[in-house]
Amino acid sequence: MTTTADVCVYGGTPAGCIAAMTAHQEGASVILIEPSRWLGGMLSSGIKPRQDCPIPAIAGGLTSDVVFGFGDNPRNVMLALHEWIKSAGVEVIFERRVRSVSREGNRITAVQLETSQPDRWAVPLPASESVPDIVVQAAVFIDASYEGDLMALAKVPYRTGRESRDAFGEQIAGVRPVTNRTPIDPYVVPGDSTSGLLALVEPDHGLPIGAADDYTQAYNFRFYVTADPARRAELTPPEDYAPDDFELVRRYVRHLGSDVEALRGIFPGWLNSGEYNYQRASLITNAPVGVSRRYQDGDWNDRSRLWRHHIDYLRGIHHFLSTDPAVPEEFRAETATYGLDASVFPDTDGWPPQLYVRVSRRLAGIYTVTYADVANQTDPSDSIGLALFGVDVYPVRRIPYRDPETGKLGVATEGDMFLGGHMGTGEPYPIPYRAVTPKQSDCGNLLVPVCLSATHIGYAATRMEPVFCVLAESAAVAAVQSLREHTDVQDIDVARLQSRLVERGQVIAWTAT
Repeated sequence: MTTTADVCVYGGTPAGCIAAMTAHQEGASVILIEPSRWLGGMLSSGIKPRQDCPIPAIAGGLTSDVVFGFGDNPRNVMLALHEWIKSAGVEVIFERRVRSVSREGNRITAVQLETSQPDRWAVPLPASESVPDIVVQAAVFIDASYEGDLMALAKVPYRTGRESRDAFGEQIAGVRPVTNRTPIDPYVVPGDSTSGLLALVEPDHGLPIGAADDYTQAYNFRFYVTADPARRAELTPPEDYAPDDFELVRRYVRHLGSDVEALRGIFPGWLNSGEYNYQRASLITNAPVGVSRRYQDGDWNDRSRLWRHHIDYLRGIHHFLSTDPAVPEEFRAETATYGLDASVFPDTDGWPPQLYVRVSRRLAGIYTVTYADVANQTDPSDSIGLALFGVDVYPVRRIPYRDPETGKLGVATEGDMFLGGHMGTGEPYPIPYRAVTPKQSDCGNLLVPVCLSATHIGYAATRMEPVFCVLAESAAVAAVQSLREHTDVQDIDVARLQSRLVERGQVIAWTAT
């Protein structure tokens, strides 16, 4: 089966929904492709629409006028997005993902889709179980997925991992000093390095501060727990649960003693805005560390396995803290009462339908957003939207370390930082059109508003859902403009694009009030 549209949007993330709706409003025919059966990405999975937008006035257009009005309950946001897209008559192809991309010269002509039905807990279908299905032809493509698969399969260059601090002149880039240093022995037999490292600790690669590597920050679920039997979905241990796999947790619990608040940092974690998030100040928390690097550029066999690994890790940590004698009895009892809140995610037994993929691939586009942009040290003329947040990186590794002063062996995390807090510098910074645009020789009819062109550091401040939504609306306007001008997306009249964006209510420049 082959289907055709003017614009094909890949990924039913909030950005993808806005891109599809914008292209429809601009008069183009649109097809939206979503690998799961749910629209809304992270806004349907725990993050609130305004949560990571410290100055809501910087987000204009459909982000402000529509998405910010969907409320804070993830289920309601999901239902509202489905209804919004349905009411406009936008065609959505669910449970399909891109398998291959056809090109002629510098242009994509079609995408071959494959089946991708998620399981009952929303774990994506492995590639080995998928079969080819629909072909979608379009004049312009927008990759609004968190993974950037359409971009990658189109052979458009991209980056993963952490750049060195010399690559783009970012002093905070690359390998960072360790954090959460904790004096607990990392070896299976304490003091005996030949016995091997404990599970949940990995060897230090030994690269110096500021060096590049292939790591990226930890992923997790933004989940809800409850002790209310009417809403509680039981958290059962994984089938291969083994208490010894949590020996590091056992030693950490003993280190914490009776500090209940610190124990809660492991599970449930940090209570963010009603849902639980990663507690970055804890050596161990509700998410595995160090595995996301294999997801970012992996195939769907890798990703399906790692998605399930995040689920099983959370199940295992909950069971350990509910049952192990090393855990204070009062805290064991408290933890045992918790299950997932199935009233929030009823389709998936309380599991959020989207893993929080904080960063994966990043387009190597015409312009690369760096820390200089985040710090308001640049002034690009082709702004299509604003961003504002601190450099927000969760831990990338958990490794052994030796205290240089005492010589004592311990375990630490590495890579996490939150520079500037939610307000960053306090001054919104522009994202240029060139940052969502591949180089013309790489592809002339693709725009990438989510996996945009940025360094690991630049992306860490820009990677917020309202920003993705704003950039997606602007990208969709550009896509339709390229259709009408019969040009590659790189050759459109940018001044005309900006004028149309302002007409639609987008904010592309900031004047402090």
